[in-house]
Amino acid sequence: MDGDACPVRDEAFRVAARHGLGVTVVSNGSRGVRLPDGVRRVIVAEGPDAADDWIAEAIRPGDICVTADIPLASRCLQAGGHAVAPGGRIWDQENIGGALAGREVSRHMREMGHETRHAGFTTQNRSRFLEAMEAVVQRAMRGAPKPPPPMPDFFSD
Repeated sequence: MDGDACPVRDEAFRVAARHGLGVTVVSNGSRGVRLPDGVRRVIVAEGPDAADDWIAEAIRPGDICVTADIPLASRCLQAGGHAVAPGGRIWDQENIGGALAGREVSRHMREMGHETRHAGFTTQNRSRFLEAMEAVVQRAMRGAPKPPPPMPDFFSD
């Protein structure tokens, strides 16, 4: 997913601003999309996984990645970061394996000609995202070393 097209971009910006956190939006295009002051934009080369690769290499323990991409979420967790989906699902070590397996089953079903559908993005998704994002920020901030605690960074792809 292109960082500039993230469906919960504004919500993530609001949560970050409320907590004084930095935000980095990573994408391989859409330079014309306006971002709020203080939001860092990283434009990567064109390619199917260029933004994901940049995020996976840059994420640090305590950082938060907002992504619908399950393999990227897994890579972020492996690096000690946190991951939350735009629909409000918090990825963790307990649920990421099943999600990766389900993704492979869905891919196989599509290859076999079965249609898969995704529900549209709703206001309920936005509300769930805000709740999940707040919970993840609190978790990340509790786990930050002291003193002084570094501020987690949001990565959105």
